[in-house]
Amino acid sequence: MTEVKVISLGGSIIAPAGVDTIFLANFRKVILDYLNGKHNRKVILITGGGAPARSYQKAYREILENHQATAQDWIGIAATRLNGELVKAIFGDECIESVVTDPTVVSEFNGRVLIAAGWKPGFSTDNDAVILAEKLGADTVINLSNISYVYTADPKVDPEARAMRQMTWDDYKELAGEEWVPGKNLPFDPVATKRAAELKLLVITAAGGDIENLRDLLQGKSFKGTIIGAAESLPASAR
Repeated sequence: MTEVKVISLGGSIIAPAGVDTIFLANFRKVILDYLNGKHNRKVILITGGGAPARSYQKAYREILENHQATAQDWIGIAATRLNGELVKAIFGDECIESVVTDPTVVSEFNGRVLIAAGWKPGFSTDNDAVILAEKLGADTVINLSNISYVYTADPKVDPEARAMRQMTWDDYKELAGEEWVPGKNLPFDPVATKRAAELKLLVITAAGGDIENLRDLLQGKSFKGTIIGAAESLPASAR
């Protein structure tokens, strides 16, 4: 049976300012090592927008006083697709299909790697990751960003913010809220959160730039990160 990993690859680690070529080279190696470690493994990578999305969205807001959320979303979506084409290119022949821009039409794929990007306004690529996990029978989404853990508050503002190793979906909803705001930097977006909770998915949030930690996570070893899920399904596997 084919094992499918769904990884939401945050734009903040693909392109924190410019493209982080060192990270992408290391990330490519870790993913290929994982794929080559066992037969019948596949990986779905969903790319975020990163600095290009935020920069162009900011420019739009500065130019037009009566800016629209939908227009901001489309700008961000374009950035995710640009990042997706780059990530697809670096995986070469491992990725046969075109970058997915509508996750609802995917039922299978032929390569060992599939790249997806933004779909439509109203949510981030986190939601696309949840849809693809549901479509392809994955029970976990690995959400890689520029933070190691989900915190009880913004640690840059609140010195008493605590890193959480595990959270229920109800606890996370209280932290993230329910409203989607284009460009808002959350570990996992509210729309994706609602659907993931309904499906009883596990979401693992970890720092993508910590390559050895990512390797441990993929190999089922102890790792640094936050596991979010239904109370009855939370494992004791994060340290």
